Amino acid sequence: MKRETREYNLDWMLWSSVVSGSKVKDGTEKEYRALLRLIPNFSGIIDGILRQGEPGRLFMKMGAEYLDDIKTVHDKGKKLCFGTFVASKTLFYAFDNVVPAWAEIMTVFATMLMRKGTAEYMDYCCEAGFTETSCSAQRGSVGAYLAGLAQKPDFLICGAPGICDTNANAMQFMSEYLDIPLFQLTFPSKLTGRRITDYHRRDYKALIEFVEEHAGSRLDEDRLRSVLEEHKRQDEIINEIYELARLKPCPMPPMFNLFLYAGKLQSSGRKAFTALLESMLQVMRENAAAGRAGTTSGKERARLLMCYIDHYTTDARFWQWVDSQEISLLPTLIFTFFNKGINYAAGREDQTYEIDTSTMDTMIDSLADINSHMPMVKQLRGPYDATGMWRDDLFFMSRIMKPDMTVYIGSMGCRNSYGVNKLIQRDAERFGLPTLLLFADAFDDRVASWEFCEDKISEFMHVRGILS
Repeated sequence: MKRETREYNLDWMLWSSVVSGSKVKDGTEKEYRALLRLIPNFSGIIDGILRQGEPGRLFMKMGAEYLDDIKTVHDKGKKLCFGTFVASKTLFYAFDNVVPAWAEIMTVFATMLMRKGTAEYMDYCCEAGFTETSCSAQRGSVGAYLAGLAQKPDFLICGAPGICDTNANAMQFMSEYLDIPLFQLTFPSKLTGRRITDYHRRDYKALIEFVEEHAGSRLDEDRLRSVLEEHKRQDEIINEIYELARLKPCPMPPMFNLFLYAGKLQSSGRKAFTALLESMLQVMRENAAAGRAGTTSGKERARLLMCYIDHYTTDARFWQWVDSQEISLLPTLIFTFFNKGINYAAGREDQTYEIDTSTMDTMIDSLADINSHMPMVKQLRGPYDATGMWRDDLFFMSRIMKPDMTVYIGSMGCRNSYGVNKLIQRDAERFGLPTLLLFADAFDDRVASWEFCEDKISEFMHVRGILS
């Protein structure tokens, strides 16, 4: 790792950038435009987000709150829990002295904000002895923690053994390398059934005991109820957002996709996310009433469903490019959470979770159910073509959202998706859905540049007659 990279902690750099960026719209428009000229390295992403109006401003505020909690965690006498995005954060917000930081979220912040990306942190993982074939979504931030360039976690949570091997290995390696306690949730190969549900709940109760032991505090019933009620309200708004997204033209601005799942992954159960969702819903209602697409031009030339994830290149260029091409970006497949009442679960209600806040036991059961339906945890716990798995969800989503095409991009470290992406492509084409495989890395532009990906998508749409 270069000496200059060691000069600043990763969490401090992200905190400084996002907290400062969240304030640039607090003045007049003239002041805002003048300020953008002073921050050339960050103006692209900040302006791209804030151009979304009130939802963009609230998204920046939500990110600032999240990163401020992480940066100041030990100054405030709290415990830092580090883990991966497949574990729900809702539980940890019910403790008044625990702050959760998830590897993939920190990586995405860094890849989009920092022009140099996270390459040196990824490579440092290899220098420290961690495998280079692991997922870049973890290595992009884990390298900073291994190098001591972030607040040291007090304990680790892994939510994906068997779902994502590199996810599990990253937490195991961190635990050994930094001598930090680790708890691993486990998942059977099926999702539904009483025996499976009971297993999930026993496992989750063991997680709560682990957190209580290492946080030195007890799970507060009133605080948990408040967080879950907020989570429930958020799910209700998301249900309406997804229903509106079915319309043609789609009234959802492309970047709202990022806002929705980033909020869901980092701030579920927090009021900042509720405010963001309400603002997004208002914009979509207005667009729908006017018959406008969510793109800046108000027009829709094509509908795109990303399978598996979006592309997290610098300056959020993926979403800005989609918008510039007048393409409606439909909800991303991996970020389907299967809350009760969501449209893509119609006829599959046994695969959804429901929040019950009547007693402590029902709330803990609800937490376990939420966690067992997290992205990847639900879709990749068994064969890709089994009931309720990846292929099933892609086809159900396609039937209701009516995409013109789907694009697969992920990380080559993701065995369970990269290992079967050609099978998914074959099945999707038979289903009638034009499918492009991008042999790139959503978190590492060194594998294939964003410009390469842009060219491939454009070429595919032209050859298949989706866009002229």
